[in-house]
Amino acid sequence: MARSILSTQSKIPKNVFFYAFNRLLNTAASSSAAAFTSAASTPPPHLNLAVSPAAPTVDFSDTKALFGSLSTLEVLHAAASLHVAAVGPVVDVGMWVMNSKLMDVELARDVIFGTVRHSFYRHFCAGEDDTAVGKTVRRLHNVGLRSMLDYAIEYANDEESCDRNLHGFLRTIEATRALPRGSASFVVAKVSAICPLRLLERVSDLLRWQQKDPCLNLPWKLKTFPILSESSPLYHTLQQPNPLTNEEQKSLQISHQRLMKICQSCVDANVPLAIDAEHTKIQPAIDYFTYSAAIIHNKDHNPIVYGTLQAYLKDAKDRLLLVTKEANEMRVPLGIKLVRGAYMSSESKLASSLGFESPIHNSIHDTHACYNSCASFLLDNIATGSSGAILATHNVESGKLAAKKAYEIGIEKLKKKLEFAQLYGMSEALSYGLRNAGFQVSKYMPFGAVDMVMPYLLRRAEENRGLLSASNLDRQLMRKELGRRMKEYLRGERRAF
Repeated sequence: MARSILSTQSKIPKNVFFYAFNRLLNTAASSSAAAFTSAASTPPPHLNLAVSPAAPTVDFSDTKALFGSLSTLEVLHAAASLHVAAVGPVVDVGMWVMNSKLMDVELARDVIFGTVRHSFYRHFCAGEDDTAVGKTVRRLHNVGLRSMLDYAIEYANDEESCDRNLHGFLRTIEATRALPRGSASFVVAKVSAICPLRLLERVSDLLRWQQKDPCLNLPWKLKTFPILSESSPLYHTLQQPNPLTNEEQKSLQISHQRLMKICQSCVDANVPLAIDAEHTKIQPAIDYFTYSAAIIHNKDHNPIVYGTLQAYLKDAKDRLLLVTKEANEMRVPLGIKLVRGAYMSSESKLASSLGFESPIHNSIHDTHACYNSCASFLLDNIATGSSGAILATHNVESGKLAAKKAYEIGIEKLKKKLEFAQLYGMSEALSYGLRNAGFQVSKYMPFGAVDMVMPYLLRRAEENRGLLSASNLDRQLMRKELGRRMKEYLRGERRAF
């Protein structure tokens, strides 16, 4: 694996590189080798985030500044993991294995999980328990990055599972109290983990039908922001659904109480809650839960509850404008996490199977334009009000555009209410580049037992295969950094003679 990554270092003879690499792994006494392998022990200069750079600079030219906090083995492991994840057949084989009967054989399952644990899980996940997660959070905090803690559970089908998941979220929030102040920027939750999936589908159907027929009475509905717009696709609900039964209304109330417990725990721990977006089939219900909770808990210019907007949806900007207008009229601080989206292939396939146009933008360029427009709007909204925004992006140009706009507005006006974010294990160069430019940057960090996190890993592998194969900036810069360290090592060796 290392051989395929490092063979592209054309300026360093292959035999020299592997001679030096093998020697430094086996010889800790050499001072130059120690300098090569112990980059993590010498953190980058302290970043004074209270003082912003004079110019909007998101710089990728200095790989030492970007990756100086990582050891050589960490850079090698990251580069190798990204390289393998970018190979389409590897993803296909992984998907096949995880869905095959091999998973029913205990020995085979143990081998598969063991392989995943020491490869992709290690790269893309924060750990299996509180202790491991705490170490990861502190390590990132030491190099100027924050953490969005995602207890990676989703899709509960019964009340017992929902209660069990609730306790997992509450434990996660409680664990933030023992972490360094400010190191945990957000706790992440999915509504599908605390409300039965079938109920979310039923509530979403009723909300969509009410969009078609505003006279429809929903007696259980709490005060909320607009859920849908005139441009929102309604093909999931083609006929009027039956009202919720008494049992369903009771379950809805219990699910809402679970979310209220999570929100109150976040208030008590002084850590905001980011609620993830999910499939459009259940997204109306998720937005209903999110916005009704935000109205209750977002007070005093301080958003505690953040909803998520998926910019790859054609109606994203329309819904953002409607929600913002309503929040402003109600004087409720609005928190929005802006993402491109993580269910593109499944959304398009479902729409096509029903005979409808995909809700996803027709081209990647349209998605980029929507994301950048929404990000610009959110930045203006932060500067003129009490709202907050998480700009979650792996796209370098979107990151640069948002950073430039932030400087034009005045970064000090945005600093406490603006967070950039990338997935843990991805877009490292963008994360460190934005950090070096003076912004708050978080890594979105899923954690939990390997078997529990597998659905997340599989979905990320499936949805991000295009991103990982098309965008090789991290791999290029990591190879450049490895080359820089090797040259530095060789200079040290020559001086030793």
